[in-house]
Amino acid sequence: MRLDVVTIFPEYLDPLNVSLVGKARARGQLGVHVHDLRDWTYDRHNTVDDTPYGGGPGMVMKTEPWGDALDSVLADGYEHGSHGPALIVPTPSGRPFTQELAVHLSERPWLIFTPARYEGIDRRVVDEYATRMPVYEVSIGDYVLAGGEAAVLVITEAVARLLPGVLGNAESHRDDSFAPGAMANLLEGPVHTKPPVWRGREIPDVLLSGHHGKIARWRRDEALRRTTAHRPDLIERCDPKAFDKKDREMLSILGWEPDPEGEPYGRFWRRTGGVEE
Repeated sequence: MRLDVVTIFPEYLDPLNVSLVGKARARGQLGVHVHDLRDWTYDRHNTVDDTPYGGGPGMVMKTEPWGDALDSVLADGYEHGSHGPALIVPTPSGRPFTQELAVHLSERPWLIFTPARYEGIDRRVVDEYATRMPVYEVSIGDYVLAGGEAAVLVITEAVARLLPGVLGNAESHRDDSFAPGAMANLLEGPVHTKPPVWRGREIPDVLLSGHHGKIARWRRDEALRRTTAHRPDLIERCDPKAFDKKDREMLSILGWEPDPEGEPYGRFWRRTGGVEE
């Protein structure tokens, strides 16, 4: 996979040299190219922004530097044999970044990131490049940052760890929160390691039992318990068919039941008066 990032703060992307992403780069599994947007400015002040049309506070990033930078990045990528580029635009007004989207992006060969500053990039830039490649406007949460570089780091780490060979154990992400499959709408439950007793706190007996079926059931129940406590919205949206008999029993204990009248509204489960034992 090739990643290109165009930014006015190249040093912000230095963390891409460490941890799993850095190791993937060193092994040649991931090619990362960070570009300074100001290299495509032509005035003595290296201006990348201007006042917004229509008035209002803040500044807007200009079309010319972004257009020239992206044209240059595309030309370099094609020259070195890259293909299938996709433009990733981090923005609080984009679609939510999810594990499902991370999996989808991990299957693409080339991602180009455009982290903005100020009030964002002139909309015409995104519209222009949407005629040349897929564009993903992505938000990492319902909040606003000073710039999109932190979002680039988040998205890159989420995507890179899914590439073949990046994780030491290829099965490591199978039971992650939101992982496609049985965990698609659940949070991962608690995890434990040695010693078995720490400051008087013991790990659950089931984890020492050696009974893989019981352990798997315990982990599933804990995932349901944590999800209902921290993200009830995920349970509400789950199709009842996604849960087996044991799941339904646990959800009942936790105070949930299928909602036969909720489907038209995108809601499948509802809280009841159940009390956890």
